[in-house]
Amino acid sequence: MKVTLLLVGKTQDKNFVKGIEEYVSRIVHYLPFTITTIPELKNTKSLTESQQKEREGERILKEIQPSDTVVLLDEHGKEFRSIAYASWLQKQQNTARGLVFVIGGPYGFSKAVYDRANEKISMSKMTFSHQMVRLIFVEQLYRACTIIKGEPYHHE
Repeated sequence: MKVTLLLVGKTQDKNFVKGIEEYVSRIVHYLPFTITTIPELKNTKSLTESQQKEREGERILKEIQPSDTVVLLDEHGKEFRSIAYASWLQKQQNTARGLVFVIGGPYGFSKAVYDRANEKISMSKMTFSHQMVRLIFVEQLYRACTIIKGEPYHHE
């Protein structure tokens, strides 16, 4: 199973970029993993929030294959403890061809993206910047990989 993290807009903070790169380099030892970045919309001052979500949604959907299992990182999604997330991921490895996690733009997702999604996951009840969620997500994906393999990274 190939895992993709689909992002709207580049990661700006060099510290986050460095941390993300570190975890990506670890994750690829466990499973095929890539990050795909969709460019941010330009000239958004003339667009409403709804129009921005629609345009970003069109770009997101172009990156998703019909056979992909799509998981939105969304504040209203299901929350997991790390061990339960690892178990969920292991089940996905057995059933999904491609697993695509999506972090949307500043206003969230369009209805079309919600309609296409198979699941929604929340990283926390707290609110994090989209930049920070990227780093937290890759760390948790790495943690799940080590839990699945029974390695000592995670402590209960």
